[in-house]
Amino acid sequence: QEMASKRSALPYEIDGMVIKLNDLAAQRSLGITAKAPRYATAYKFPAEEVTTRLLDITLSVGRTGRITPNAVLEPVRVAGTLVSAATLHNEDMIRQKDLRIGDIVVIHKAGDIIPEVVESLKDRRENELEEYKFPKHCPVCHSKLVRLEGEAEHFCINPDCPARIVESMIHFASREAMDIDSLGDKKIIQLHDWHYLNTLEDIYRLHQHKEELLERKGYSQKGVDKLLANIEESKKRPLANLLFGLGIRLVGKKAATILADHFLSMDNLMAASEEELSAIKFIGPITAQSIKAYFKEKENQELIDFLKREGLNMEQEARVQKKSFFTAKKVVLTGKLAMPRNEAKAILESLGADLAGSVSKKTDLVIYGEDAGSKLAKARELEIPLMSEEQFLKEIEHDKKD
Repeated sequence: QEMASKRSALPYEIDGMVIKLNDLAAQRSLGITAKAPRYATAYKFPAEEVTTRLLDITLSVGRTGRITPNAVLEPVRVAGTLVSAATLHNEDMIRQKDLRIGDIVVIHKAGDIIPEVVESLKDRRENELEEYKFPKHCPVCHSKLVRLEGEAEHFCINPDCPARIVESMIHFASREAMDIDSLGDKKIIQLHDWHYLNTLEDIYRLHQHKEELLERKGYSQKGVDKLLANIEESKKRPLANLLFGLGIRLVGKKAATILADHFLSMDNLMAASEEELSAIKFIGPITAQSIKAYFKEKENQELIDFLKREGLNMEQEARVQKKSFFTAKKVVLTGKLAMPRNEAKAILESLGADLAGSVSKKTDLVIYGEDAGSKLAKARELEIPLMSEEQFLKEIEHDKKD
């Protein structure tokens, strides 16, 4: 309580404090549990709350057509920064909190990071403010919005909605998808404003506008050549990257990799039934339904045909998974590793390991690096076999020789 009262006067930001027993011998005596030390505890201060006025509620459109309402706030300082906006998530949240344009609202930063509207102060409501009615049409293309049964979000289902197109192109060109270097968010928006990029297909038609681009301010010969070369290079990306880049609803990076490994070609995936899809591990019935619905759309079929003609990678070879020490073992990685975590995961998967994110009685092996914490402690408590990163590197070298 004393520190909380002094918090605002400190020359730096804090969101809590750790209280620790100041006796090393007593610390060793108390020991640690699977999750935390017994000799220390952390206290979070309550999030700082301030009041401001809700000036407006605006809508943004995501690449899947999802509509997100956002609060426009009278700027106010919260936890060290000036806040003028916050997401309101969906219509249900607005109704539940009875938020009305013009209200005085309480805001804080969830986890001292993300601005959040906590409530409206109804006793300070001036006159009789109108209840907020969620718009029925897309703010960009004015198509009718749809709220799917059992879901809280509204969607713009117009595939030609400019906002959806821009967001889908940004996603397609992103590092985890087609990784088109030098085609970032701002450049895509600019090229869309100039009417060079209106569809995903236009990314691979951009070379047709080379001379026009060279006449634009900020577009040098070297820069344009590099951009077009990067677009051409993206055609070699793995099938999993393309599947992720298409932005199929509920198909993230992991699901895209699983689908590519299972079907090995775009044609096989497109021909798969809903039953075949939902039978795959980690691909549930709702995701299967979404995949099938995506490939049923004529426009999406035409997009795939175009990308085939352009020479994008539509197939991949089956991964040869040889028997190794790790085959069929449930493995957990923990701590700081010298090699990139993604590289370690890829190696383990190629050697037949089944990776998990948490330690349980079903875990067969825990590989640990520096500063390994609760997962390592739990593994010791459950007497699960352990392997240091050094031992792991020796084992994979051994497997390579075999």
